[in-house]
Amino acid sequence: MRGSTGAVQTSFEQAGALRRPRLIAVGGGKGGVGKSFLCANLAVALAKSGYRAVLVDADLAGANLHTCLHMPAPPVSLADFVARREVDLGKLLQATGIPNLQLIAGTGAHLGTPHPTSAQREQLIEGLRRLPADFVLVDLGAGSDAPVVEFFLVSDRGFVVMTPEPTAVENAYSFLHAAFYRRLCTELRAPSVRALVDQAMDQRNERGIRTPLDLLREVAAMSPQAGTHFAAAVRAFRPRLVVNQVRTAADVKLGFAVRSVCRKYFGVDAEYAGYVNDDPAVRESVVARRPLVESHPHCDAAIYLKRIAGKLEKGMARSERCGEGVGEDA
Repeated sequence: MRGSTGAVQTSFEQAGALRRPRLIAVGGGKGGVGKSFLCANLAVALAKSGYRAVLVDADLAGANLHTCLHMPAPPVSLADFVARREVDLGKLLQATGIPNLQLIAGTGAHLGTPHPTSAQREQLIEGLRRLPADFVLVDLGAGSDAPVVEFFLVSDRGFVVMTPEPTAVENAYSFLHAAFYRRLCTELRAPSVRALVDQAMDQRNERGIRTPLDLLREVAAMSPQAGTHFAAAVRAFRPRLVVNQVRTAADVKLGFAVRSVCRKYFGVDAEYAGYVNDDPAVRESVVARRPLVESHPHCDAAIYLKRIAGKLEKGMARSERCGEGVGEDA
């Protein structure tokens, strides 16, 4: 059920666990490509459409979602969960001043241990899925470390953000490469097959495995059952691509090019979810510390952001019509 944006509003507490929220992860290999910008604006757009949304700042080493929402550093945050000062994620929820939107900040982290342990990550993911919300949007840190990639892989939808710069594109490929092989290692549990996957991660391996399709042939030759499982794992890996700071037609085409490479090299059917143009209003909103879809709702960049959010809404509506649980959309 959607919350009302009128005078009478369903609170997070009253809404309860009517459904498990859809978990959306926003990542990318490089810092500064606009992950927090995209995450915050998608959440605000969904909240303005009446969906209950929770923003989670999982970038504990560089938490800034509260700044994007013009909020002071909250007194409690995800860092309290990592430090074991608080185990109930519901107690970390902070009001944002935007109807239907709450925040779990990432401020105050101990920079020596900025990531939760493996056991804590499992608890965190389960806790996020119990939050009374329609969407939980997680802003991941930069890079392709195991904690970042794991969050990306367990999400119902994972967005990879890049800009039309060689370093950003290269890092996006590295992120996708790491996520892809991590998915395989998780899905393929036979020791001999896992050893083969580990070997294939070295692109100069002696077996001559250069692409995932090469690896599929090797796995299928070793075990037809494992080969079938491998193919199913590949089909289930569907990253969503977003190109930020688009200036030219060539920049727009970048998303299609990356999608093509994913299909050719990984055998993965990535989705080009959309792009956001380089709009002067973006800088104005960042300086004002207000989400673009709120401060400049009619500018081009805000319209493109709302189109991407609209795809999430359609996925939710499709699940509701079909009576499905929260899961991956086609």
